[in-house]
Amino acid sequence: ARVKTVMERTRIADMANRQCGKLSKGYKQRVGLAQALIHNPDVLILDEPTAGLDPKQIIETRQLIKELAGDHTIILSTHILPEVSQTCQRVVIINKGHVVAVDTPDNLTARLRGSETMYVQVDASGAGSDAALGALGRISGVTRVVEADRREQSIGFEVESESGRDIRRDLAKTVVSNGWGLLELRPMRMSLEEIFLHLTTEETV
Repeated sequence: ARVKTVMERTRIADMANRQCGKLSKGYKQRVGLAQALIHNPDVLILDEPTAGLDPKQIIETRQLIKELAGDHTIILSTHILPEVSQTCQRVVIINKGHVVAVDTPDNLTARLRGSETMYVQVDASGAGSDAALGALGRISGVTRVVEADRREQSIGFEVESESGRDIRRDLAKTVVSNGWGLLELRPMRMSLEEIFLHLTTEETV
C-alpha cells in the first residue's frame, strides 16, 4: 500500500512496469524521491535534485518538492541559487565548513544591502536627466541617485535611501508633481548569487 501511495505522490505510477534504466532523467529523479519517501522520513535531504533536467522537468520537480514540504522537513543542498530562491523558505550559507548566514532570502537581502534602493523609471519626454536627478536627490532620506538606464521613451534611476526609510510615496509624489509620468517604481534587491559571493569571499570571512 505504501509503495502505491508513494508512486502516486511522486507521479511515477504510469511507469510502474518500466525498467528504471530506460526511464528519462526526470523520471529517474522521481524514482529516487520515491525510494527516499517509502518509509515516510521526518527529514528529506535532496542533493541537486534538478541537475541535468530539462526546463519542464525542473518546474515539475520544484512543484513536487513544495508539495512534499507540507509533510517533511526538506534540506535542499545545491549551488543552483535561483533554485533556492524559488523553492526554499530559509537559507543556510556555508563557507569552508562554517555557517556564515542563516535567514530567509528577503531578510538576507535587506540585511546585506545596508540601505534601501529603489528603481524609478520616468517618461523621458517630460523629464530631463539633470532635473530629475536634482529633484529626486532632494527628497528627505535619499542618500544617492544615479541614472541607471536610458531608452527612447524613458529614463531609469537608482535611488538609495537611509536603511529602514520608506521613500516610495515621496518618490511617486515628486515624479507626478513634476509632470514627468511615472512608468515604474520597485525595490531593487540583491540576488542570491550576489549574497553568496558577498559572504564567501576571502575579505568578508
